[in-house]
Amino acid sequence: MNPVVRRTGLTHLDVVVDLFDQYRGFYGQPSDLALARDFIRARMERDESVVLLAWIDERAVGFTQLYPTYSSVSAARVWTLNDLFVTPDARRNGVARALLSAAADFARADGALRLELETDHDNANAQALYRSMGWAAYDGTLRFRLPL
Repeated sequence: MNPVVRRTGLTHLDVVVDLFDQYRGFYGQPSDLALARDFIRARMERDESVVLLAWIDERAVGFTQLYPTYSSVSAARVWTLNDLFVTPDARRNGVARALLSAAADFARADGALRLELETDHDNANAQALYRSMGWAAYDGTLRFRLPL
C-alpha cells in the first residue's frame, strides 16, 4: 500500500478541490467548495502553483501545493511548500513522507535553490517528520506579516 505521487492539473480539479476544502477545514475554515474551486482553478490556469497528488489504490489521499518564489541574493528560484494534507484515514501510511519526497524531487529537477515551509510551533509531529527528512529550521530568523 505504497502511495504514488504525481503532479496534477485541471484534469483532477474536482479531486484537488475536495482535498483542499478538507485541508482548509483542518485549519478551522468553513467548508466552501465554490471558493476552493475558484482558488485552485485560478492557480492552475495561471500556472501559479504546482499540485502533487498522492494516490493509494486509485484513490487520492493527500496533496501538497508548491508556490514559486525567488532569492534575489542567490539569483535562483525557491519553491514554497505552502499546503500539505493527508486524509485522516490515510495518515501513518507514509503519504506525507511520499509527498515531501516528491516535492523535493520536483524542486531539484526544476533547478531550485531550496524548498521552504512554515508550520505551527505546536505541530510536533510535522516538525519531527520534516527534521527526519533533512529539513532544518532557520536559526535566528523571524517571519513577519503585514496584514493588508
